[in-house]
Amino acid sequence: MLTKATPIKISANFHPDERAVLFHGDCLELLKQIPDGSIQLVVTSPPYNIGKEYEKKLNLKQYLEQQSDVIKECVRVLNEKGSICWQVGNYVDNGSIIPLDTVLFPIFHELGLVLRNRIIWHFEHGLHCSRRFSGRYETIIWFTRKSKDYVFNLDPVRVPQKYPAKKYFKGPKKGQYSCNPLGKNPGDVWDIPNVKSNHVEKTEHPCQFPVELIERLVLAMTNENDWVLDPFLGVGTSIIAALRHNRRGAGAETVQRYVEIARERIKKAINGTLKVRPMNKPIYNPDQKRNNLTVAPWSQPNTTPPLLKIRQIIDA
Repeated sequence: MLTKATPIKISANFHPDERAVLFHGDCLELLKQIPDGSIQLVVTSPPYNIGKEYEKKLNLKQYLEQQSDVIKECVRVLNEKGSICWQVGNYVDNGSIIPLDTVLFPIFHELGLVLRNRIIWHFEHGLHCSRRFSGRYETIIWFTRKSKDYVFNLDPVRVPQKYPAKKYFKGPKKGQYSCNPLGKNPGDVWDIPNVKSNHVEKTEHPCQFPVELIERLVLAMTNENDWVLDPFLGVGTSIIAALRHNRRGAGAETVQRYVEIARERIKKAINGTLKVRPMNKPIYNPDQKRNNLTVAPWSQPNTTPPLLKIRQIIDA
């Protein structure tokens, strides 16, 4: 039995008695080491096939075939009460976008899994588009097996009530508080800052998971001592989220530099020195903090807005 006092070492290969497994190589090679039904939660953000430095861009058919091979193995190792959470954005081809969750859904469906939620992860920062609206969300598609007997722990991930003092105004419960004192269900739209330049967790990885995003999934879909697997580990966030809550974590990464970063981050998580953004911390509001960058320079007396200046020059 795993306990909080159990010493933690980082293993290079999977074994059921380990607590943290960081595999340098193709995830299919790691998956071969994992027995059927061993994993409670598979959570990952696979390459989006948009030509990032850590991926080789494929045509969409090849990409889906590659993803299908990994997903089949993930289903094989999944516990009967387990969950798979696949976090994706868009495939972009010559300015046209294809939401990857829509084209990946049939793969999961054909393997007999049931979609429980399509979670929208909303964030404020990212690339600015000039020919379409800037993308500010990605999706997490959460699947389980067909049985309704899957792990789902709501209480650990409840968020503060909007109106905690609200009471029933009629009926047998009139005058009693109408909300759960532990908080409310967080719903399927999650406002969690993405990891950009000034984020406390930022590394050199260009598409890094925030720890709190994975923590919510780990707390809701696993119990202590359960295994959490990330087949596309990146810089180790899924293992970190698992270890922070007394779960076991395993993941594979092909890029040597990211394996090195993941190892250092996991070591810091083990000894309690890793800096992370706390779960449910309010999102920074520049207006409330009286940040002077929120005041447009052209709103001051005797200044002219940039676009108006341009028009004046053209008209002259």
